[in-house]
Amino acid sequence: HKLREAFETAIFIAGQDVYAAFSMGISVYPHDGNDPETLLKNADAAMYRAKANGRNQYQFYAPEMNARGEELLALETDLRRALDRKEFVLFYQPQMDLRNRRIAGMEALLRWQHPEHGLVSPDDFIPLLEETGLIVPVGEWVLRSACTQYRKFHEAGLAPLRISVNVSARQFRDQTLLDRVQQAIRDEGIPPHHLELEITESTAMRDVQITSEILGALDVLGIRLAIDDFGTGYSSLAYLKRFPLDVLKIDRAFIPDSPHNGNVAAIAEASISLGHKLGLEVIAEGVETMEQVAFLRTHECDILQGYCFSHPKPVDQIEQFIMDYPLSQLPGL
Repeated sequence: HKLREAFETAIFIAGQDVYAAFSMGISVYPHDGNDPETLLKNADAAMYRAKANGRNQYQFYAPEMNARGEELLALETDLRRALDRKEFVLFYQPQMDLRNRRIAGMEALLRWQHPEHGLVSPDDFIPLLEETGLIVPVGEWVLRSACTQYRKFHEAGLAPLRISVNVSARQFRDQTLLDRVQQAIRDEGIPPHHLELEITESTAMRDVQITSEILGALDVLGIRLAIDDFGTGYSSLAYLKRFPLDVLKIDRAFIPDSPHNGNVAAIAEASISLGHKLGLEVIAEGVETMEQVAFLRTHECDILQGYCFSHPKPVDQIEQFIMDYPLSQLPGL
């Protein structure tokens, strides 16, 4: 606890306060090991559990952590080969415009089709991609594949729909990002305003100056820009107003389960109002019930995304879903 308190004090560097976060794993002699090597190995396993639980905290070692660690190590080994083996696939989740009840676009979501384990949960492999740095080449593959699929939809005679792609923190700050985006939209013939790049609120606020420069360059290309998971980070509204954004996505945690959930409803209502005042389109994600749909419609949210409208679907199913719509529309939507 003393160590954690020490980290809460700012470090003054280059004229500004810098805060460091940490994750700590703890093993205790002799219960968790009789020699330094074993104790450090088990403390390391506990540290990774602390990181997985949200970072900036501590975790005591438990024997099952090693089993989980070995499983993750095996996954990491397979993950390094997955791109070459073409095991990654994209699912697409459609978004519905509440203003006209049309499909407004769809979000491309990465999935890993493991040859032995089947579809691996993104919660298991996305953090590994981030930690190993593989998120940059895999993110580039996602971008290119989504743009290619847009072209194929167009060639199949489907009405052009906006396609959203998530950009990780590492990928966002990679110097080749702008060139990759330019090349993808040029090669696949996708209109820039039909490609939407999503970055999380925490990524945007990590370095405001760099974020402004990168978003500005993407905005010049005509790409739509979205802040994802809004409400989970620590945005300065003054900075948020400076970014050339088009879309604000409200995190599912702030979509009320019922109108009686007063605090959550108030946050959702305020977020929608804030987005509109900043001239942004507002998307609510993780919408699962008709009560949530009614709430969002009442408070003039623009677009919804969630299981109440459609689960993420593989490319053949999403194509059929689009062709069948609005026959596939759920009652009440």
